[in-house]
Amino acid sequence: MFILASGSPRRKELLRKIVPEFTVIVSDVDETLLHVPAKDLPAEESKAKAYAVFEKHPDDEVLACDTIVVLNGKPLGKPKDEEDAKAMLRAQSGKKEIVLSGYTYIRKGREITRTVATAVYFNVLTEEQIERYVREKKPLDKAGAYGIQDDYDLIEHIEGSYDNVMGFPTEDIYRHVILPGR
Repeated sequence: MFILASGSPRRKELLRKIVPEFTVIVSDVDETLLHVPAKDLPAEESKAKAYAVFEKHPDDEVLACDTIVVLNGKPLGKPKDEEDAKAMLRAQSGKKEIVLSGYTYIRKGREITRTVATAVYFNVLTEEQIERYVREKKPLDKAGAYGIQDDYDLIEHIEGSYDNVMGFPTEDIYRHVILPGR
């Protein structure tokens, strides 16, 4: 059985593009316990999540993923509230940030852990745009307080994987996990 160790509806939707049948089992890892540099955080968190599920399902395949947004060298997680979301968007306005997704795939005798980076370039945002976006799109469950899939004019362009910015680097997972024959 192939297990996605994530409760994210976006990850579930994206995994369906490359793995037609899988089960979702959410890990119970406390992500706040990891203290590593921002560039290593997604891979370490994905590894912790994958192993937490794999310990209970050692005969199965487990895939876990974690995504952070890095702006000026500092990670942006999910906003605490609407004011935090607005502050994040103000900070991102007109800037380049990096979206890092780390994923870990485990099965008996095999482990793959990789990190994928995508550069995201924001448009200059007005206060009105920020207020409206937070009010209409409710981005509190999204790292960096935005969803690239939202129909909104926040992003000028990206360099890299669109799916990675959504939180699941399907192209890289397909190339390194699925194609080699799991």
